[in-house]
Amino acid sequence: MEKRISGTTGLLALIGSPVGHSGSPAMYNYSFERLGLDYAYVAFDIKENEVKQAVDAMRLFHMRGGNVTMPDKTEAAKYMDELSPAAQIIGAVNTIVNEDGKLKGYITDGEGFVHNLKDHGIDIQGKKIVVAGGGGAATAIQVQCALDGAREITIFNIKDAFFERTLATADKIRAAVPGITVNVYDIADTEKMTQEIAESDIFANATIVGMKPMDDQSVVKDVSAFRPGLVVCDAVYNPVETRLLREAKEKGCTCIGGKGMLLWQGVAAFRLFTGQEMPVEEVKEKFYS
Repeated sequence: MEKRISGTTGLLALIGSPVGHSGSPAMYNYSFERLGLDYAYVAFDIKENEVKQAVDAMRLFHMRGGNVTMPDKTEAAKYMDELSPAAQIIGAVNTIVNEDGKLKGYITDGEGFVHNLKDHGIDIQGKKIVVAGGGGAATAIQVQCALDGAREITIFNIKDAFFERTLATADKIRAAVPGITVNVYDIADTEKMTQEIAESDIFANATIVGMKPMDDQSVVKDVSAFRPGLVVCDAVYNPVETRLLREAKEKGCTCIGGKGMLLWQGVAAFRLFTGQEMPVEEVKEKFYS
């Protein structure tokens, strides 16, 4: 690494909290080095109330851009000069590109989720999916699944001050994809969640439940709906096998961890940063095997 850092090296960073577990720096830096690109990628632990300062620093340091993870995605969108169409609908960003001082925000989480499913031989088209969460990643998953042909989407989120935002997301999806069925429920309604999972093809956790230090928890309290044929996905990638995936596996579900989603959303972001394709197969073998 020290051999390729120079006075012209472009800086990129991940912001969010926590970020100490992130595999993004290793993945991006390997790809930069492999392709001979003069960039370096680091991670900064940035709380939600520090996002504006972090975005200002991107401008000040003339950074090429960076990625945004939980819980900063929605807050970061507020400080962009321009938003991609998807980011505008969702109201969150996970990728920031600095074009000569103009910051443009994108959201590649949904693309990463859907491509990760395809990588495991699963097509979202015509399927019913249940998604836990209403934040940036969850909303991106919901929107992308709708755009890619899901027949029905059921969203479970905490019934707090931001619940109205989840209802608004459902309205936006219905407007964007006429004919789709979208339902929103309180995540505390365990009985309803169990019923919806039992009737679904895919269940996805897009909350931080299961991520360290909450790795002893699962967003699903009643696993009776888990069964062979159900696909269970987790956006959490550390630990690799969350409690949710472990319990789903025991019930015979097809389980897909968050590392693949991280990879494919990273592939899309890498293209935005560099205009080049990440060496995906090499990255898979080195970091995801």
